[in-house]
Amino acid sequence: MNWLKPLSIDILVLQREAINMSEVKQFLALGIAVLTVSDTRNEDNDTSGQTLVQRLKEAGHQLVEKRIVADDIYKIRAVVSHWIAEPAVQVIITTGGTGVTGRDGTPEAIKPLFDKLLEGFGETFRAISFQEIGTSTMQSRAIAGVANGTYIFCLPGSSGACRTGWDNLIKDQLDSRTRPCNLAELMPRLMEK
Repeated sequence: MNWLKPLSIDILVLQREAINMSEVKQFLALGIAVLTVSDTRNEDNDTSGQTLVQRLKEAGHQLVEKRIVADDIYKIRAVVSHWIAEPAVQVIITTGGTGVTGRDGTPEAIKPLFDKLLEGFGETFRAISFQEIGTSTMQSRAIAGVANGTYIFCLPGSSGACRTGWDNLIKDQLDSRTRPCNLAELMPRLMEK
């Protein structure tokens, strides 16, 4: 009789996998804007922004626009505000300005724009990053949220942090085929009242 319990669990697992396979969704290419926040970078040396652009294109998404803006709260907010009002932009990814120095103001620029904060993003980013850079991860104020139906992810300015954020968190959540759930499939419902 002991063999019945493991067998029934295996059958439940197979049934669940069959259901998940029958629910395979089609990939949905999203319009993504990339903003590098820096006083020193330009298009020639913006390795973080270039890393994000390369990865989002490899994943099948569309780059709507890429810009570099100085570490200035109001300049950052102006660019992001413009993009969240643009229907072609469904996702914004920023890199830079999430540290603790006097010039780091990306979270302060973006937080007032959020309708909803995705607390789990920053928490998970730092947990993953801890495995790579140890306690230095506590200096990161990476955040994410939703503003006017647009997802916004704010990553640190290093290429390594951009790879960590994209590869381990953002890529799968922007893929409508990711199971058990993803952010992409929620997009039609973001503006519900």
